[in-house]
Amino acid sequence: MDKEKIITKICDSGIVAVVRAKDADQAIRIADACIEGGVPAIELTFTVPGAHHVIEELSKRYTPDQIILGAGTVMDSETARIAILSGAQYIVSPYFNLETVKLCNRYRTACMPGAMTIKEVVEAMEAGADIVKLFPGEAGGPGMIKAIRGPIPYAKIMPTGGVDVNNVADWIKAGAVAVGAGSSLTAGAKTGDYAAITAMGREFVKRIKEARGQ
Repeated sequence: MDKEKIITKICDSGIVAVVRAKDADQAIRIADACIEGGVPAIELTFTVPGAHHVIEELSKRYTPDQIILGAGTVMDSETARIAILSGAQYIVSPYFNLETVKLCNRYRTACMPGAMTIKEVVEAMEAGADIVKLFPGEAGGPGMIKAIRGPIPYAKIMPTGGVDVNNVADWIKAGAVAVGAGSSLTAGAKTGDYAAITAMGREFVKRIKEARGQ
């Protein structure tokens, strides 16, 4: 699938589930629960043991219409290439690494490097980032997106960190094209309550739609 379509699908969805887990089985169960809850964009982080194998499994389990599968916590271009070969459709990094962005552009894979300042946001955009991940989101809050989009109204920003159902509308209204939700979405996995993840996913989707006036 063309990376432009991937970006459009992520923006339309409005939320990316950041999946961290103790093992592959838990990661897959979290992903299943998120998708059931209406959150198709899954960011499988490379903190999960054997993350590339989990990406391979999810890419076999679901069709491109059912899942928007990406890799997160990608620290370098070598890891990005492994993720892409395993089936990742987009790459998310906690910081801006030029070589990673260059590799993603080389292979026409959507890329979302992390940034915290306007300077970093512009550098990521100049390098060819498709969406800039505002990270950590709680450090600046929704007001940071407004500040960035003042001089740079065309910037595509996705906050991650500090996003929950109680403030997701604030992030969307501030101009976020999507949000990244981790523990606030997937906390149920710690107690094996995957139904809670599904329910939380539905609530996120509902509040994002309301914030967009849909």
